[in-house]
Amino acid sequence: MNENKFAAIDTPTPLLREAILVRNITDMAGFAREAGVDLRPHIKTHKIPRLARIQVNQGAVGITVAKLDEAEAMIDNGLRDVFVASPVTDPKKIKRLLRLAEKAEISVVADSSEGIEVLAREAEEKNTKFKVLLEINSGYNLCGVLPGEEALKLAKKIQEKKSLDFGGIMTHAGHCREAKNPEKVQEIGQREGRMMAALAEKLKKDGLPCSRVSVGSTPTAKMAGMIKGVTEIRPGNYVFNDLGEVALGVAMEEDCALTVLTRVVSRPTKERCIVDAGSKTLSLDRGVKGEGIFAGYGKVKGHPEIVVSRLAEEHGILTLPPESDIKVGDLLEIIPNHAGLVVNLASTVHIIRNEETWEEWRVSAVGSK
Repeated sequence: MNENKFAAIDTPTPLLREAILVRNITDMAGFAREAGVDLRPHIKTHKIPRLARIQVNQGAVGITVAKLDEAEAMIDNGLRDVFVASPVTDPKKIKRLLRLAEKAEISVVADSSEGIEVLAREAEEKNTKFKVLLEINSGYNLCGVLPGEEALKLAKKIQEKKSLDFGGIMTHAGHCREAKNPEKVQEIGQREGRMMAALAEKLKKDGLPCSRVSVGSTPTAKMAGMIKGVTEIRPGNYVFNDLGEVALGVAMEEDCALTVLTRVVSRPTKERCIVDAGSKTLSLDRGVKGEGIFAGYGKVKGHPEIVVSRLAEEHGILTLPPESDIKVGDLLEIIPNHAGLVVNLASTVHIIRNEETWEEWRVSAVGSK
């Protein structure tokens, strides 16, 4: 790249190209409209309230968060419909939820009898109600119950609680990232949608309202979202895309809005150079379960011959051909394996418009509580 283009920006730092970002947001919003499903994007990917407002302005019905820190930051910045998609079972955190519910429409998730009980108890003490979705395990084997009798039992338990309102069912097909090809991703997404639609019908036949049938993950959102009976999709990484989405066949490199700007600080040998972006910037992600679906720890934009072969905490070690003209002081851009982890490690991102630095956005929804 032209080393003077972004010379005024301190490195390492994430760059976010506005044109690609807007295209990605518009594309997913358009899909949701055409498919007749609600779009409730997961903001854990970007953690930027300003970006969340753009998503809502483009048609999202609300947002999804993983942590209460994220919910608080988003609500403080004007977002008013928030789904907390991780089970909250600590009474102290539920009290935080209740305070947030005074400012915004809050829905939560549960997947156990114990979780339902503590939500009900805390809500009853405040003489209020929680809208609760039941989390279903669609194959990721993280949180969630299987779509059988246990799901029916827990759904009934939620509905029976005076301080809870059964809002529907949700799932996250995170196991799609273990897929080896786009065909497998499509299969997982379609199975996710069909399973959730079938469970919703079963619940309705048992007298349980199921107004939201919510599915997640960027790779499967469009596959599952096309299934009749699914009402909501919760993709997150689609705003940026990264090498993970490229590897799964749901995006191309030109769809990757986020890169990391880094500077070459050393070239100790002809075959190796060092940049100032290490694991504290790029993360050590090499794929689900560490299976290493990536050639390295990111891809140097415009330089397919270079491999980000190793990361120290503060430095990246790049392997390159001996004849490469890369020199100390050069600026490079690295497309990350996992964009969400990069933003989580940053305090700000630089927005690029027409290949010029436009402005800096703060990553406000930081924290893990």
